[in-house]
Formats: sequence, structure tokens, C-alpha cells
Amino acid sequence: MTTYIAADIGGTNIRTARYTANGELLQRARHRTPTDSSGDAVIEQLADAIREVLPHHDGVKAIAISAPGPIDPFTGIVFRAANVPSWVNFPLKDKVESIFKLPVAVGNDANLAAMGEWKFGAGRGHNDLLFLTISTGIGGGAIVGGRLLVGAHGLAAELGHITISPDGPVCGCGRRGHLEALASGPAIGRAARRRLYAGAKSKVYDLVNGKIEDVTAQHVGEAAALGDEFAINQLAEAGTYIGRALADFLHFSNPSIVIIGGGVAINVGDFLFEPMRRAMKERLMDEHYACEIVPAQLGDDVGLLGTLALAAEMYPA
Repeated sequence: MTTYIAADIGGTNIRTARYTANGELLQRARHRTPTDSSGDAVIEQLADAIREVLPHHDGVKAIAISAPGPIDPFTGIVFRAANVPSWVNFPLKDKVESIFKLPVAVGNDANLAAMGEWKFGAGRGHNDLLFLTISTGIGGGAIVGGRLLVGAHGLAAELGHITISPDGPVCGCGRRGHLEALASGPAIGRAARRRLYAGAKSKVYDLVNGKIEDVTAQHVGEAAALGDEFAINQLAEAGTYIGRALADFLHFSNPSIVIIGGGVAINVGDFLFEPMRRAMKERLMDEHYACEIVPAQLGDDVGLLGTLALAAEMYPA
């Protein structure tokens, strides 16, 4: 039986699994991502996590790895990884191939999440889709004509880094006014803290026992669920920014479905989705661009299943 090893390098955990080509899970493991974040330490932990799911007999066709940050999927070089500072122009593919003597594929985590939802989740049956993840950051991926959009150097579909407000807050990438700086989890928490310090009244204040500096998007979501108008408005503002961006994305790629994932989006639900849908429709140049917007289905496994999809595509059984 042909199987594949999938690995997902996250800021907290390195998750690995062995799958059949059709997504049947055979084994999984989870290791902590080293806190010192040195390149060698992460590679050693990654190798240990892969060994834990690697069978002693033949049958593994390839290993595929999902990693954060800009990546060249053709060479397997990680240009820069936010949670592994020493990974600058890091040859991840070559490193892992030298250890395991198996073919290795490497991809950006958000792009591979798009592949996972396309092959195994909410995007099944669609050949043109957009995936957007709203979490600590905002990332995404696009399937166009049944192919993952990667671009000339594998850097396409950085959907969180389009400019919404040129004079807006500074993004983590150093540029101003990007979608991520306005509507990610940290951005929602930051906006709420600023307004609470300015004297706004909200149940959010009670949820943090008056410690405004502790406010996060999670507290805003909890307060919204309690009917707090301030919190509802904070999420509506973020949803409006996302909806405006989605209209631009739809004008560009004309997908048949948009899939929204990430912890922030899934946890707050319609408080974000409804203003997002409204803002998108208001900005579309023609109603024929409109498409359904649905929550992601794969949860925490989206990275692993997207990585499996990449492995099966590059090294078919």
C-alpha cells in the first residue's frame, strides 16, 4: 500500500501523520516546536516527529512539509519563517531529503490549507476557490482552474498583505494598512484596547477584570456572544475590512466558493461572517461575481491534509 508522510510546522507544535492517498489516517504524532527556534533544533524535532509515523517497511512514496512564511515550492527553500528566525533562505527540502532518502515536497502553510479544503473539505467539487484564514495573521490560497496558484517564485496569494488603508496601522511585515493589520486576531484585540483606554464601555472590560492590556480577540468574541454592542461593532469592523478585500479577490479570480478558516473566524462565526458578506456584495462591480462564503471544515487537520494533497499531486501513487 502506498502511503505519504505529512508534516505541519507550527509555532507551537510540529504535527506529523501518515496517510493513504485518499486521506485515510494511519498514524499521527505531535511534538513541541523547540522554543529556542534555532534551525538545527527545529530540524531535529521535525525528524523525530517524522520517524514516529514512518513505518519500518516499504511503501512511503514521499514526505511533504507545510511551513510558515514565504517559500519557493520548486526548490524547497524557506525564504523567511517568522517562528524560526534562523531560517533565512533555508534549504528545508534538501535537509529532510538528506535525512530520510525520500522525495520531499515543501509548501506555504496557507496555500496548503487551501489545497486541503479543496481536496478533502468544504471546497470539494470546485475547481476555482479562495481560502482565507483569519487567525494570529491572515493568510490564504487560491485554486484556479483546478491548480494551486503559486506564481513565478511560489509567492502568490499573500491575501493578508493587500493594502486596505494606506495610512492604517503597521503590519507585522513592516508595511502600513494591510488587511492583516486591520482584521487579524491581534488587530481586533488592539483596536478594542485602544477604544477601551479612550473610555468606551463594554462587557469586555469585565471579562478581563479591568486589565485592558489583557484584552484579546477572544474576549471580544465572548462579549459579542453576550450581546455587547461594543464587541459586536469591533467584529463588524473587522468583517467589513475582510469583505472589501474579498470583493477585490473575486474581481481578480472569479471563484465559485470562498472558504474562511482560522481560529478567530470560526470562533466568532456570524459576528464576522455577516458584515463580511454585506461588505463584499456592496463592493462587487456586478452581482455575477458573487459566490457563497462558507466556514472551513477541516479544523486543525487542514495543514496536514493540505500537505497530503501536495504530496499526492507531486508524487502520485
